[in-house]
Amino acid sequence: MRVTLHRPRSTTTRRIVCFAAALLLVLTTRDDARAQTAVDLQLVLAVDVSGSVNPQRFELQKMGYVAAFQNRRVLNTILAGRNQAIAVTMTQWSGPFLQSQVVPWTVLKDENSVKALAGAIESAPRMMYGGGTSISGAIDHSATLFPQAPFKAERRVIDVSGDGSNNRGRSVTQARDEAVDTGIVINGLPILAFEPFLDQYFKDYVIGGPGAFMIAAKSFETFAEAILMKLIIEIADLAPREQRKLAGGTTIGLRTAIGK
Repeated sequence: MRVTLHRPRSTTTRRIVCFAAALLLVLTTRDDARAQTAVDLQLVLAVDVSGSVNPQRFELQKMGYVAAFQNRRVLNTILAGRNQAIAVTMTQWSGPFLQSQVVPWTVLKDENSVKALAGAIESAPRMMYGGGTSISGAIDHSATLFPQAPFKAERRVIDVSGDGSNNRGRSVTQARDEAVDTGIVINGLPILAFEPFLDQYFKDYVIGGPGAFMIAAKSFETFAEAILMKLIIEIADLAPREQRKLAGGTTIGLRTAIGK
């Protein structure tokens, strides 16, 4: 029988091992700290790409978001927050199981980061066509994106834009209520091009949570104005009275309703 003897590690070797372990712990801690960067808001932009949204309407929506983030008022509102930063992601949706996150979570904290997000939105391709209009599916999918965000925020908001009522998938009120129960606020941006009373539908069935609100665009052509106003209200977390005052100065073609 052969016996192999292991020599004890030298003091120097043990110190090196301990130092390496300590260094790894420090680096991991730093990574975790960076991964939990504090922001004032986590915002999911859920964009309708159902069959009624033809290429021209899709382009109007997309460029509306681009123009809004390029507007200096949005950056000024971000910088007025406690952490002077927000986190934003964008997802496209249509049917119950047709969603695609087209812009990853991005921290907005200065002019460069805001411009970078606007560029990412502008270059994001359309990922699907048709499939019905499942607002419930959009809410369910959007809710799963928050745990993936490497940031922490007291406010989590889903911003749903769409031109039609829920006609596929499960009950939209059930999806809304389950999301709200986890602390998520759902705001809405109905586009009244095809359903003139879609704003009332969004108010009754889609938006929810403390301070939830919506701003309706009369058409796809006025979408850019609506999303700019909506982003400012969401980022600033304005009280209902301030929302009404701000909405009172909007251009003709925008209608604002404050959620209960």
